[in-house]
Amino acid sequence: MAAMKLLLIACEALRPEIEFCMARSPHTIDIVWMEQGLHNTPEKLHSRLQDILRSADSGSDAVLLGYGLCGNGLLGLSCSLPLVVPKAHDCITLLLGSKQRHEEYNQLNPGSYFFSAGWIEHSQMPGPQSDRQLRAEYITKYGPDNADYLMEVEQEWRKRYKKAVFIDWNLPNKQQHLQFTRQSADYLGWEFDQIDGDPELLQRFLDGRWDDQQVAVLPAGQPITQDLIGPCKLELQP
Repeated sequence: MAAMKLLLIACEALRPEIEFCMARSPHTIDIVWMEQGLHNTPEKLHSRLQDILRSADSGSDAVLLGYGLCGNGLLGLSCSLPLVVPKAHDCITLLLGSKQRHEEYNQLNPGSYFFSAGWIEHSQMPGPQSDRQLRAEYITKYGPDNADYLMEVEQEWRKRYKKAVFIDWNLPNKQQHLQFTRQSADYLGWEFDQIDGDPELLQRFLDGRWDDQQVAVLPAGQPITQDLIGPCKLELQP
């Protein structure tokens, strides 16, 4: 395969895993990192991504979007260059290696909240540290009584979950990440689990091995549509 020049737009929550796979890719890849959490506001994610796509370097062979489709923030995006999208529900699918494995794990383990090196390093994961920080901010802005109420409202979503699951790619700082996940599970009253990650889908995506089963390649100007991966039955992780 001839070496290509690629532009990758990806969420910070995948940064350690993407950097791991990029070191093995034969291509030159320029990266635009997006802050974690934009999937919670799909309209904002869509707008930010489309702005970057409009200004994509015409010298690139293709643009890669390091996102899943279920948040609908990618729907309707188009580019003047070929656009490459993994057939994934969200970044958890990319960490587990396939949407089938993601679906199967969730069916067998409903109420699972996933932790990973990237999520721990680049987002506010649920646990004692994030709660202390958020409560301090609320107290400063609204006073202690209102802070207690706001924390209760903020944490309502946690009732949907009962297990903290660490996706293990055997990356640096693994033991710290495992300890963080265990401590969060204990604090939240959740079970703890650890499963092996699978870099195959993300590596294939970055290597240019784009088969129809795992990766969609859209011609220049063609918008992204929901039917690229089929109906999504999973609830996206906050």
